[in-house]
Amino acid sequence: MDQRDWDARYAAADLVWGAEPNRWVVRETAGLPPGRALDLAAGEGRNSIALAAAGWQVTAVDLSPVALDRGRRLAAAQPPGTAGRITWVHADATAYTPEPAGYDLVVLCFLHLPAADRRTVLDHAARALAPGGTLLVIGHDTSNLTEGVGGPQDPAVLFTPDDVLADLAGAGLETVRAERLRRPVAPGHARGQDQGGGPAAEAVDALVRLHRP
Repeated sequence: MDQRDWDARYAAADLVWGAEPNRWVVRETAGLPPGRALDLAAGEGRNSIALAAAGWQVTAVDLSPVALDRGRRLAAAQPPGTAGRITWVHADATAYTPEPAGYDLVVLCFLHLPAADRRTVLDHAARALAPGGTLLVIGHDTSNLTEGVGGPQDPAVLFTPDDVLADLAGAGLETVRAERLRRPVAPGHARGQDQGGGPAAEAVDALVRLHRP
């Protein structure tokens, strides 16, 4: 999908991915001291807003101006100080080059790309990570096609934890966690949305958390 496709998708719904942050982002960042965070493919900003509310200074990057505008409006409705801690950046994650060693946390949450583009974004993300920082990669696992629900149906843009680790081999990062996780999903929900009521199936997510010594 290109920018026009994403703009149309965001314009057609109030909140495509919901207002609540992804449960794995919440779990994995809960014990981290707030610093500078980079949210690549931030969408409507649900994770960026949650991080900013917790005290992080966040750079939220997305391809869609429609999504970013919605994120700004959502952030403005949060408690005082939250919106001021987020910088919204319109950019394609595959072309965006973040500040080297500039971030204590880098999040890629449900950014699904062909393998070559994924490696490019992961390389940029790793280079952006400051010493002591955390890189968090979350997405639909390849096995979600046969064992889960929702998400992209093109296996070329899905990945496993091992794929991410292979992409980042040689980046100087230590693996904290690399696992498949099951997440309850309400009917009709897909990209990182948790159960919102009604009978739920399960999505299979890939999660990789790495640390720069």
